[in-house]
Amino acid sequence: MNKFLIVCGPTATGKTKLGINLAQKFNGEILSADSRQVYQGMTIGTGKDISNFKFQISNSFQISNFKFQIGYYLINGIKLWLLDIVEPNYRFNVADYKKCAEVVLEDIWKRGKLPMIVGGTGFYIKAITEGIGTMGVQPDWEMRKRLSNCSIVELFQMLAKIDPERSQGMNESDRQNPRRLIRAIEVARNLKFEARNSKQIQNSNSQKIINDILFIGLRVSYETLYQRIDQRVEQRVKDGLEDEINGLLKKGYNWENSALGTTLAYREWKEYFEGKKPKEKVIQKWKYDEHNYARRQMTWFRKTLRHVQGKWFDIDENGWMKEVESLVGNWYTK
Repeated sequence: MNKFLIVCGPTATGKTKLGINLAQKFNGEILSADSRQVYQGMTIGTGKDISNFKFQISNSFQISNFKFQIGYYLINGIKLWLLDIVEPNYRFNVADYKKCAEVVLEDIWKRGKLPMIVGGTGFYIKAITEGIGTMGVQPDWEMRKRLSNCSIVELFQMLAKIDPERSQGMNESDRQNPRRLIRAIEVARNLKFEARNSKQIQNSNSQKIINDILFIGLRVSYETLYQRIDQRVEQRVKDGLEDEINGLLKKGYNWENSALGTTLAYREWKEYFEGKKPKEKVIQKWKYDEHNYARRQMTWFRKTLRHVQGKWFDIDENGWMKEVESLVGNWYTK
């Protein structure tokens, strides 16, 4: 039976630390599920915490895209996979993540170990556990650029014209999010053109069936979570994020040709480096953006994991760690 453990929750809840602890106890290896930590050189802002560890490339995986770098960091004896996969100028997406994760997942199973996906990018986790039918729809960057100047009302009307059913099925949050509206238009246009006689595009890769999934969700009150996030932001500034960004800019990456312009913790600094905003306002904006991101993460996980066995744990409560170990132990040995 192919078991698979998920450790998830919003940013700043200690997921990686818990994951390493569980991996040591239950013969596991970790697959990171973090859309920000896939980029090489973007370390401080994304909180990789890998400065004392060496990246080890694995040459045993066959990936069609030569740009992917698959390897691991060995942290306290535990392999942590899927960090530093691509350079910042590559447009990494969920389909790319699924492709990389599947080969690592198979390898972990073959070696008789427990694969554990640890992270806060819910879309990545869903891609591995359920598959996502729209992953076959590749990004249309020219269309995205054209639509970037459209208002939310214009985007929604455009989607409603192409696919009324899809537009009516969107929740209020999605309707107010221009990025999600543009993606919905992209998918609707592609499906209409490529699959007129099919309800959806099926995933081309058939992964080994995961028979038994358990999720461990970490949460805390929003007040405490915001405090933890603010402390981490301030620490990352002290750790040298400004110098890290400066170094990336000197290498030729910029706000238009790389993930710097779209990645949380980096995009907020654009106006500072252009001399348009003081550092204090940049840091405050970054904190607010992290708060918003954490709320979206919780909404996603509550909605997506409703039908998966597992439990949410409040990290401020006494004894929660022992409860986690007991739950995982009973599940792992049954």
